[in-house]
Amino acid sequence: MIIDDFADPARASSGARWELYTDQVMGGISRGAIAWETVAGRTALHVRGGVLLDNNGGFVQASLDLSADGGPINVSEFAGVEATVIGNNERYNVHVRTTDTKRPWQSYRQSFKASEVWQTVRLPFIDFTPHRIDTPLDLSCLRRISFVAIGREFEADLSLSHLAFFRAPSSHL
Repeated sequence: MIIDDFADPARASSGARWELYTDQVMGGISRGAIAWETVAGRTALHVRGGVLLDNNGGFVQASLDLSADGGPINVSEFAGVEATVIGNNERYNVHVRTTDTKRPWQSYRQSFKASEVWQTVRLPFIDFTPHRIDTPLDLSCLRRISFVAIGREFEADLSLSHLAFFRAPSSHL
C-alpha cells in the first residue's frame, strides 16, 4: 500500500500534507525545512535542519497523517514500513502514532541509517519500540508517520522518494 510516491508536492497519496515540526514547539532552538526537490535524479521530499539540544530540545521532523481527515487507518495486514531514502550517513527515526498516543511525546519508534546513495529500507512493525507509552502498538488504528532527526546535535539531510507499507512474504509449503 503506497503512502506517498512524492509525485504531487501539494498532497500525499492519502490526500494529506507533509508538515514540518521542530523542538521550537516546546522551547528548543533546532531549525528545519522541508521542500520537494529533485535529489540524485529522483523527485523527493527533502528534510534539512540543525538539531540542537539547547533548552531541552533536540528534534526536526517531517510528519504525515495517514488519512486526509487525520483519522486512523487499519494496516494490520501489513508487516511494516518501506521507505526509499538518501541522506548524509546519519541515523534517523521513523515514528508512528496511533489513536492510543494521546501525548505529543508518545510514539512507536525505529531507527535506520540513511546512506549517501538511494536505498530502500524495510522497518518491520515488530521492531518498533514504544516511547513513553505502555500500550502495545495497535496496527488497526495508525494515524501518523514521521521521519525524525532526534536526540543528538547534528545536521539533518534526509530525502524520501517512496513510502509504503509492505506485506510479509508468503510462505510456501
